[in-house]
Amino acid sequence: STFLEQAQADDFKILSINVDYPEFPSIKEQGRISVRHLQAYPDRFAYASTFEMKGWDEPDWQGRVIDQLDETIVNGAVAVKVWKNIGMDFRDKSGKFVMIDDPGFDGIFVYLFQKAIPLISHLGEPKNCWLPIEEITIKFERDYFATHPQYHMYLHPELPSYEEQMASRDRMLGKNKQLSFIGAHFACLEWSISEISRFLDRFPKAVIDTAERMMYLQYHSSRDRQKVRNFIIKYQDRILYGTDLVQDTETDPDEFKKTVHNKWLKDWKYLVTDEIMQTSEFDGSFTGLALPMEVVKKIYRSNAVKMFPNAWNK
Repeated sequence: STFLEQAQADDFKILSINVDYPEFPSIKEQGRISVRHLQAYPDRFAYASTFEMKGWDEPDWQGRVIDQLDETIVNGAVAVKVWKNIGMDFRDKSGKFVMIDDPGFDGIFVYLFQKAIPLISHLGEPKNCWLPIEEITIKFERDYFATHPQYHMYLHPELPSYEEQMASRDRMLGKNKQLSFIGAHFACLEWSISEISRFLDRFPKAVIDTAERMMYLQYHSSRDRQKVRNFIIKYQDRILYGTDLVQDTETDPDEFKKTVHNKWLKDWKYLVTDEIMQTSEFDGSFTGLALPMEVVKKIYRSNAVKMFPNAWNK
């Protein structure tokens, strides 16, 4: 794999996340690919499995999901992912949106807690998704929602709101206080450092990752660098570095390697140095956070080692 070759060159380890996404290979195929990579790169590769919503209304759905997850854990999965199709897309047979706090998931989350398997969650979207185009803070998202109106929730008030997505997630965590939980993409609270702080204070077992949201940290840094720096230092034990980079089969391998390397390098410079930087995602400049190295080591390594003790042949 091109991605793993670059990870080896740059001394990164990979957590690959399977997802119930119709444009990806089937969940079974994602699992097979993951097991193959795990066998070939046991010290460099780990994976999170997932489950599909198909069959939700059938009485044995929950039991089937638990059996299937059990098999993936036997095959080396170190976490389980739930995705935004829960809450934003999937409906039960009556046409009602299924939210993550639905009792139909309860047994699955109890099972994960008993197995000491973390739940990785991408529920909802950035708050920008619910704002008019002119109020969206990040250029990529302005462009994306302008050309993909079907995914721009501001245009679809009949669908569950941003607040409903977050409230459902929080109710689920209220029912599963001991579950190890990773709120992917800053737990979709990227719009406010204060909101992320409140979330972490309310749910002591939760952590967050930076995947595909470093631009938001930089956006906040351009307005109040000290607030961002203080936030990361305060919650240094509860932040995981991630990118959400995806290797497309049609991408040129050498180009992909460059993309990966440059992404890792830019993020490192932002966190470690005090260089003045710019990004195409918003106007203006921002200054690197120059975080203490003990904090940087936690974000890049130690926190992940604690969260996934059976990963990467440690």
